[in-house]
Order: sequence, then C-alpha cells, then structure tokens
Amino acid sequence: MAQEYRRAFAQATNDPASFWLEAAKDLQWDTAPLIAIDDSRKPLYSWFPDGQLNLSNNALDRHVAAGRGENIALIYDSAMLGSVHKYSYAQLLREVETFAGVLVARGITMGDRVLIYLPMIPQAVIAMLACARLGVVHSVVFGGFAPKELAARITDCAPVAIITASGGIEPSRRIEYLPAVAEALSLAQPAVKDVIVAHRDGFEHEISEYQNQPINGQNITWLDWDQQAREASPAGAVSLPSTHPLYVLYTSGTTGAPKGVVRDTGGYGTALQYSMNAIYDVHPGDTMFTASDVGWVVGHSYIVYAPLIAGATTVLYEGKPVGTPDAGVFGRIIEDHKVTMMFTAPTALRAVRKADPAGQLIAGHDLSSLRSLFVAGERLDPDTYHFATELFQVPVVDNWWQTETGWPIASNPLGLEELPAKAGSPTTPVPGFDVQVRDALGEELQAGQEGNIVVRLPLPPGALTTLWGNDQRFIDTYLSQIEGCYLTGDSGFLDEDGYLFVMGRTDDVINVSGHRLSTGAMEQVLASHPAVAECAVIGLADALKGQRASGYVVLKSGVAIEHDALAKEIIALVRQHIGAVADFREVTVVSALPKTRSGKILRKTMRQIADGKEYTVPSTIEDVAVLDDLVPLLRPGT
Repeated sequence: MAQEYRRAFAQATNDPASFWLEAAKDLQWDTAPLIAIDDSRKPLYSWFPDGQLNLSNNALDRHVAAGRGENIALIYDSAMLGSVHKYSYAQLLREVETFAGVLVARGITMGDRVLIYLPMIPQAVIAMLACARLGVVHSVVFGGFAPKELAARITDCAPVAIITASGGIEPSRRIEYLPAVAEALSLAQPAVKDVIVAHRDGFEHEISEYQNQPINGQNITWLDWDQQAREASPAGAVSLPSTHPLYVLYTSGTTGAPKGVVRDTGGYGTALQYSMNAIYDVHPGDTMFTASDVGWVVGHSYIVYAPLIAGATTVLYEGKPVGTPDAGVFGRIIEDHKVTMMFTAPTALRAVRKADPAGQLIAGHDLSSLRSLFVAGERLDPDTYHFATELFQVPVVDNWWQTETGWPIASNPLGLEELPAKAGSPTTPVPGFDVQVRDALGEELQAGQEGNIVVRLPLPPGALTTLWGNDQRFIDTYLSQIEGCYLTGDSGFLDEDGYLFVMGRTDDVINVSGHRLSTGAMEQVLASHPAVAECAVIGLADALKGQRASGYVVLKSGVAIEHDALAKEIIALVRQHIGAVADFREVTVVSALPKTRSGKILRKTMRQIADGKEYTVPSTIEDVAVLDDLVPLLRPGT
C-alpha cells in the first residue's frame, strides 16, 4: 500500500539534495542549479544557491512562448459586481509587463519593497507578478486590517511604494481604503514615496484629496494606476538569484509584534510546482478555484503563483461563501468555470452548512467537473468532513500548513496516489517534511502520544528562510527550542499508520476563520480602556469559525460602568486597533483572574473550562478560590 508515496517520502528524507534538484527541473531556470542546499549558516539554510530564474517568467512568459498564450490564465469572478472577466496568458502577461514598467518609471528596482493593500481584484495578481518580475519584494496586507496594523507593517519592511485601490466591497457595505492608507502612513515611520491607486467606481474618496499634503513631513505622490499604465513601457523579467526574497508576509506573533515571513524565489517556485504535481494533481488545462484572499498565504501560493506556474487556470473570486447571493455560490462557480480542483477553509463549509443544512443550493449545480476538494485554515472537524464528502462526492482532503511553511506539511498526495482518508487527520507528512512529535525535553514520542509537532531541519524548499530583518528572532522563535528542529507551535500525534493528528496551538495565537491573531495584541487593546485594570483574552472553540476571541476584564477599583456600555466601547477599540478580522464580540467582567504565583494568567486552564474539557488546577496557582469563582462564568450551568 502507498508505494509511490513511501518511495517519494523516503527519498526526500534520506537524499533531499537529489530529490529537490530533480524537482527543480520542472521550472525554467536562466542558470540551472547544481547545488541543492547551502548549509554553511546553520541553522539557516538556503536552496539552490547557484541558480538564477524569475517566477513571473515561469508563471507567464514561458507558457506564452510554448504556444499556450490563448489559454485562460485568470478568471475574475466578482459576486459583488455581478461580473466575470477572463484573461488569457498572453493578456495577463501584457498587463503584468506594463505595470512592471510603471514601477520602473517610478524608480523602483530590485530589492526595494512594495506594500500591496488591495481587495480581490485582478490588480492584486498583476501587482504581485509585476513585483516578482523586477525582483521587487512585495508585502501583501489583507484588506481587513486596521490602519494601526497596516502602519506596523509599513514601519517594519519600509516599502518605497504602496499599491492600493479606492476600496473594497462587502455584501453590506463599501470599505474606503484611501483614508486607511493615509492614516497608516501618519502612524508609521514611512519611506513611502508613491501611492498607486486602482480606481473603482462608487467610492467617496479620490486621489486629489491627498495630493500635496505632507505626511510626517514627507511628500508622497498619489498616482492613478490606469493613467500610469497608459504611459508605461513594458518591462522584461529580471534574472534573479534563487535566494532572492520574493515576498514578506506578516503573521501574528505571541508578543503582538508582527513577524515578517521571508520567502525566497527558486525554492518557493520548486515547492509550488512539486505540490501541484504531487499533492493537488493540477496541470495545464485544469481550473483551480481557491476561495481565499491574496492577503493570506493560501492566496499567495494557490491563487497566484502555483496555478500559473503549473500552466493551469486560476479563479479569483470576490465574494463570500454565503450571502453573495446565497449558499450555492460555490456550486455556481464550479459549474460556470468547469472547476476541476477547489480549495477552501472549514469556516466556509460550516457557513454553507449553517445556511443550507442539506447543501441543496450547491447540489443544484452541475459539479461533474470537480475532481477534489482541499480544505485548510484550521482543523477540519469530522462532521464538516462528512458533510463536504457527501455534498461534493469527491475526495475531501484536509491539508495542514502554516504561513511559515508556504505549502502543506501534511496532506493526502493525490498526485502521487490517493491514500485512505481518516476523518480528523490531514493524512500523512508530505515528502520533504520530516515530521516528528517530541516532548518538552525534545525526546521523540511513540505513536499515539501527544506532544510538540516539529519538523527536522533542513526545512524543504518553499518554507520561510528567515524573518524580515531579524535572523535572531527567527532562530529564537522557531529553531532554538528543540535542537535540529523547526517548532511548529502546534501539538498533536502520529498514529500507528503514520497519519498526523493536529490538536491545537501550543501558544496564545488563536485562529479565527483562518486568521492567526495574537491574543496578546488584543489584551493590549483591552488594557488601554480607562476602566480596565487587567484582562485576559482566550480563544474558545467555535463551530463556525474554528475559534473565537473572548475577553475577561477586571475593573479598576471604584469604577462604575454599565456592562453593555463597557462591552460596546471595548469591542469598538478592538475593531479600531486590530481590525474587523478579529470578530471580537465577547466581554465578561470578573472580580479577579486566576494566576500562578509568578503572575502568569492561567489562560490555558480558562480555555479548557470554557470549552467543557477536563482540566487540572496547576499546583502553582496563587489562589484557587479565584478560579472557583470564575468557573460559573466560563461554564454556565455548573
């Protein structure tokens, strides 16, 4: 059983150099690599250090040169506008090389950073590929983030330009982007010289409002995308070292300070092409619909880069799984565009199930083109797995990975062979990821024993190479706890068949509808309220969103404030400083928080109580009566 998978996994584990040099041949290199891995800076590794290539060229030019220029590369399907626009590979190439020319005309060059703050519109894909074309390092920020979070990323990666749009369209509202960008610039320490704006009709604010208004004493030029494109000369693809950074993508840290995950060029391209062959089984002629956002790692890898590198068609969807117009929209997209492979989050499937328990709206469409459904973002619970399997009548594959890894750590490798599925498991580690489960002392655990999930170094191509501007933080955060291993921050176990079960986070980063959010950052906001003396935020299990944030506050002595008023003010603060993506709605006033004698709040114990799980009162607790008083609030009815 599983002969092809086991052969590939064994080779990738025992002889990674030859395995990945062979996989790299599926890309077009300007200088083909002869060296697989540079380990001279252990524990920091780099892949294909002697290779030269360009990923924009691999995603576009080479397919046009091979005679596939009229094949459809990108389908923009906007449920918000009720429109569909298709780009052939030749058309998308023209758009990308033209916008790359816009960047060149503004003096933006290899190694510069550009921050992209765009909704799900074609300009997002075009801007990313144009940056890649020039060796400009892009940093895409999800449109739901508040100006303060945007400012933190501007300060950290120091972009010379921001690419944005008039705004984003939600089912019930329009979100103005220009005021948010202007406010973020006022809060940041910017090196930004240009803001390039893709105009969208129906928005209140215009570029002219911001022209000739210095921000932090600096003159910033606001430019119209279309006007600049009309005047630009097309730019060719720059040959880049494999190790050149392609992008910086921020993920929450437990301290609240964002971590800028750095992705290289050649290793990432190799891993994505391999994953399309071995995991997703997507090839030229296939259509891949990834219902995500380009601000997430899933959007980077499997809306933009991987499908185009593989020569397939990718669907860029602007809309929601429900409400645009209904819970059948996924079926409509599959039918309209003859989707062969779909990728979404468990949250989306749970939303569909909540709105349409029998899945009749999706089932009413022709789903015959679909071969597989992949799911990632948080754990795929067995109920949702069975619902999706029954609804779509195709293999439903839970694949587990992180912003840091860039592609799946564990999955059912349909492109190699379909392994028997186990509900609740993302199946087995992918070739290249030598996954082990270790205890707190670093000792390897036996099958079925839960512990820290780690990956033996070196990480395969495509994983993060460092954190932006901070090698030491990368080492301290991921590589120093267990020698020779990458610490995933998740706990779980491997069963007797080698299947991985991921049980949850081992730190205080929570996962809300696929967004990894720092509870520490939320606590900082709660603590800023004048009535709050101290607080804790924990992530509670949520049937729809995976987790939801719940806040517990101790009021300052002598403060009198109505609970509803306090909750409303705190919720508004979180929305202002963290953003709507936190979906923060719960505030409970408590007399005290349970702590250890060293002052550490017992968040894990609180979470276990609230989730109805068995818990042990730590021996280090300062006052057990505080915890006893909290139990009825955390677990009503007890």
